Amino acid sequence: MTPDSAAETATALLAAAVRRLAHSQVLVIGDAMLDRYVYGAVDRISPEAPVPVLKVENELAVPGGAANVVRNLAALRVAVAFVSIIGDDEAGGDLTGLIGSQPGVEPWLLVQGRRITTLKTRFVAQGRAVQGHQIMRADREDSRPVHPKLMDRLLKIARDAIGATSVVILSDYRKGVLAGDVPGQIIAAARQAGRRIVADVHAPDYHRYAGADVVMAAARDLAVATGMPTDGDAVVAEAAAVLRLRHGFGAVLVTRGEDGMTLVDGAGTQHFPAESAEVFDIAGTGDTALATLGAGLAAGLDLRVAARLANIAAGVVVGKIGTSVVRESDLLAAISPNSGALRKIVSREVAARLAERWRHSQWRVGYTDGAFDPLKPGHVHLIEQAHGACDRLIVGVQGDAAVRAVKGPNRPHQTEAVRAARLASLPAVDLVIVDTAYAADEIIRMLRPHVVVKTSNEARDAAAAVMQEWNGAVILAEMLPEIAAD
Repeated sequence: MTPDSAAETATALLAAAVRRLAHSQVLVIGDAMLDRYVYGAVDRISPEAPVPVLKVENELAVPGGAANVVRNLAALRVAVAFVSIIGDDEAGGDLTGLIGSQPGVEPWLLVQGRRITTLKTRFVAQGRAVQGHQIMRADREDSRPVHPKLMDRLLKIARDAIGATSVVILSDYRKGVLAGDVPGQIIAAARQAGRRIVADVHAPDYHRYAGADVVMAAARDLAVATGMPTDGDAVVAEAAAVLRLRHGFGAVLVTRGEDGMTLVDGAGTQHFPAESAEVFDIAGTGDTALATLGAGLAAGLDLRVAARLANIAAGVVVGKIGTSVVRESDLLAAISPNSGALRKIVSREVAARLAERWRHSQWRVGYTDGAFDPLKPGHVHLIEQAHGACDRLIVGVQGDAAVRAVKGPNRPHQTEAVRAARLASLPAVDLVIVDTAYAADEIIRMLRPHVVVKTSNEARDAAAAVMQEWNGAVILAEMLPEIAAD
């Protein structure tokens, strides 16, 4: 078998595993939250204090915490039973409505009087006065133990639901639902019913989850729990092995941020490198990974295959803005041979956000554009020049209608999708945007690059008029005859 055919076979097997996730049955028990996002523009600093002024433009509320695990499972078309406790407040009512609208979800949200539903409000800004996206987060929560009678009812519902599902997911954000010996009682009930337990523990007190089949642990929590370093492949595997043996876990899956994940089980250790090249937002990443892992085990996948899919799902979701979900189509796209290149093709809005992040990281951002119909060696020469003038290069490709308007009814020779994909396959290109209207000045203002590369004096002068607004530079590239003719 050739390397190419082996890779194709591996991809096909992984795609088949993704398709098996749908229609499995999972029980989720844990701390439900509401994530609220307040979006707006920041163009100035307050005269009252050195803080940005957010001009609110939009608000969005989505399930968070264990409720976000449920939301991700629903996105994967998994049948979910969800048991949790909320307060008798507005956030609890909003969360009940959001969970009830998820397809395939049977919610058991018990209400405790005078309890505060955990609410995390994130203020997200775009503008010249700030760098980055999230400028503040405000939390409202009640972490007191749940009333004993209500907890007895929760445990009864959980025991009844265990028999109707294949895997039990415990999502512990330390907000009271899984306090004390509750995890131990659920684990005992699941074991008696022959069900597997997957737990995500946001704290170092792992002893309360003794006997779980798989425990997800953040590297920082693992370090606290074991007193061991976790800043490298070998040492994190050693710490996970100690934790696994200490508490009788079947496996430990360590989430390590930009270093990916590490799985330690009875068969040994496997490291999964991070799947995302760019990180937009880490909110909810662990929830997505937990949901995918649980869905994989419920579908009968091998643990290592399920863990790999969980790592891929985490890589997909960090490339999105806000608390997001991963669907079957996202996973299939991510495992395709061309996924790395195709992920470079983004909207103007996403490109602008990434450009802002790159500037904040002190990277020099460059931009060039054209029809690239078709992509020729001269175009590649242009792009290499642009790449040499910056640290991160964004390339704009004219949409089909724009090319037709400029070059006539018989153009383009290749569709915008093909042209964008070919540009994205070039190592020198970091992002590609398809501009259907070809509003060059508008795009440059959105991206605010340090340098723009053009191929004619006329185009250079037009770009310079815009770039002078922030003292950007415009470079006239060496132009080969084939580009001039095209």
